[in-house]
Order: sequence, then C-alpha cells, then structure tokens
Amino acid sequence: MEYLSLLKSSPLLLGVTVAVVGLCVGSFLNVVIHRLPRMMEAQWRAECAELDGHEPPPAEPFNLFRPRSRCPSCGTQITALQNIPVASWVALRGKCAACKAPISARYPAVEILAAALGVLMAWRFGYSGALAAALVYTWSMVALAFIDFDTQLLPDDITLPMLWLGLIVNALGTFVDLRSAVFGAVAGYMVLWTVYWAFRLLAGKEGMGFGDFKLLAAIGAWTGWQVLPFVILVAAGLGAVIGSVGLWLARRGTDTRIPFGPFLALGGIAGLVWGHAVVVLWIGRFPS
Repeated sequence: MEYLSLLKSSPLLLGVTVAVVGLCVGSFLNVVIHRLPRMMEAQWRAECAELDGHEPPPAEPFNLFRPRSRCPSCGTQITALQNIPVASWVALRGKCAACKAPISARYPAVEILAAALGVLMAWRFGYSGALAAALVYTWSMVALAFIDFDTQLLPDDITLPMLWLGLIVNALGTFVDLRSAVFGAVAGYMVLWTVYWAFRLLAGKEGMGFGDFKLLAAIGAWTGWQVLPFVILVAAGLGAVIGSVGLWLARRGTDTRIPFGPFLALGGIAGLVWGHAVVVLWIGRFPS
C-alpha cells in the first residue's frame, strides 16, 4: 500500500514502474506476435480436416505458454536469464548463446516500444483506472500492428475482445460516455465497410480485409465517434507516406498489398492520447 501511495504522488516513479512492466509485457507480446497466427493456422487446418471427414493429425501442445521458447535455428531452449527484456539481447550481442545464430533486433524493439508507449500513457492519464485501461488498449494495438505487418491478419481473438472491453470501460465513462462509445464502434465498422465495397465495385478487387473493419470498430468503442475522423486522418496519412516510401525502397509496384492495420493502430493510440484535445481545437468543444 505504501508503494501505491508513492506511485500516486510521484509521476517519475510511476513512469519508471510502467516502463519496467512495459518491457516485460513487450517480451510477452513478442510471443503473441509470433505464435498467435500459427495457432490460428493450426486451428484452420484442423477444421478443414474435420469438414473433409478426416481426423486432424495429432500435434504437440502449441499455445502462448507451451512449448517454452527455443532458438529457431538450433532448437536450444531459452533459459530465464536469456529471456530478460532487452538486457539479455544486449548481453548476448544479438546472437543465440548456443549456435550464435543472429536474434532479430525486432525483439528488443518491441519491448522498448511497449515500455515507451506505457510511459506515454502514464504521462497522459497519471495514476488512475484510466491508465490501466489505456495500457491494455495500447499494448493490444502493438500486438495487432505487428501481426498484421507480418501476416496481413488481424485476429478476432484480439479485436473482438477489445471492442467489447472498450464498451465496458466507457460504460463507466472512463474516456467517453457510453453513447459515444457505441456510436464509435458502429461508425468505425461502417466507415471502412463502405470504403471496402465502394473500392470493390469501382476497381473490381478488394482493397482491405474485414479485420480492418473490426479494428476500427474497437478503436471507436474506446475513443468515441468524435475522435474517429482524427484516427482515420492519421492512419491514412501515415499509410500514404510510409507505404509510398516503402514501395519505392523495395522497388515494388502499386499492386503490392500493404497492411493497413499498423497505421490504424498508430492512429488509434494517437486518438486515445490526443484525440479529445484535437476535436476541441477543431470545433471548440467535444460534442456528445
């Protein structure tokens, strides 16, 4: 209880604590980003086999907790000391302790990103229930952004719980009132659904996936319908600039598919932190 009192009275201690927790959460997010798409694929294969009248082949347990993390090159199990966020990667110089195969720098990058965004939320919301909710929201956005970047999938296992959680959080008026949250969820889904069908009718092909609809619906449930124009503007702007630069650097054609989820996630984080202030700046008030 004394430590909680110190957290409440010391923004610096709160920021440091959230940063440490963020590093640990970032380590777990790396597991989610790597394993959840593979868990989905295994489930799809099992369902297809069942529909085809076959028994799915037996498989070893594979989920977010089993088996323990191993080096993908040599299969050596990673020890607890080798799994300390950021520090272990630095100590190992970015290489496996057993086979010296390189370990991607993205692992510590995700951990640092989770910590940095956690500190941002601590600065914005302070010691409060809103901070706890904002951390869950932000770290979920990080997981979704990287999963979509890797696989062009936005798992329902994350987007749908986030949608419902946003409505529950705002039933208490944490970020916006419940009415704004409900309309935000509906508007978020319908805006991209409309864009999807308009593009498909005009171009004769799909421009985005249904997961993008659900992600923006979840963002709307957390931020309210009032902030959605800001979220979409940020996401579209970042997508246009970063996507164009990425295509130019990779020497790829304009038909290359670029995941929109990472940009929606960035827009959603910006919307939670600055959306209310931006809306007030635009129109002089925050409409109900």
